[in-house]
Amino acid sequence: MRIRYKPWARKELEESKFYREYPQEIIGNWKKEYQNPNHPFFVELGCGKGSFIAQMACAHSENNYLAIDLVDPMLGLAKRKIEEVYEENHKEINNVLLTRFDIERILLILNEKDAVDGIYINFCNPWPRGKHHKKRLTYTRQLEHYKMFLKPNGKIYFKTDDDNLFEDSIRYFEQCSFEIEKITRDLKNEPDFWENIETEHEKMFADQGIKIKALIAKKTK
Repeated sequence: MRIRYKPWARKELEESKFYREYPQEIIGNWKKEYQNPNHPFFVELGCGKGSFIAQMACAHSENNYLAIDLVDPMLGLAKRKIEEVYEENHKEINNVLLTRFDIERILLILNEKDAVDGIYINFCNPWPRGKHHKKRLTYTRQLEHYKMFLKPNGKIYFKTDDDNLFEDSIRYFEQCSFEIEKITRDLKNEPDFWENIETEHEKMFADQGIKIKALIAKKTK
């Protein structure tokens, strides 16, 4: 997603108590960054404007969350969204962190000591051209990276509007020995599939009549 430059974003992020500027220095020690380090630990890859992570983290104080994106404008909006949601619910922001990093190099900031319980991938870039498929967040190379810091039986929660990306991703997960526990090609009509938090992308696509695809894949080895 392209987004306009936000001149305020960098300053606000630097001043935020829940933004981490140098994630490489925290590798293997992320849980110590939280008020309750023993809580389950979840990561969102590509948090965008933060609607999902703000709502999910606020609703689940029993978990810790890390949201990653690559550009300051997105992270600035995500910061403000988190503040807005927590303020509305009269809660302290103590279980969610933001950081800026290139997800293709994720192993520079997360490793097996971080013992991640689950990963969320919501409406990532489908990279439709064949020569760009390796850039997909669900491509086999990336999935093998995620396995390095996912706990045994850790799960990936994936949803997209893109048919080709979804069907290809099913194959990627299988090739990397993930077990697909649940799958749907019409999330809107399966309200009990999971605790769904509708993102801005999801609402936009649903309004256009585009079906949302989703799956849960479990690390088996």
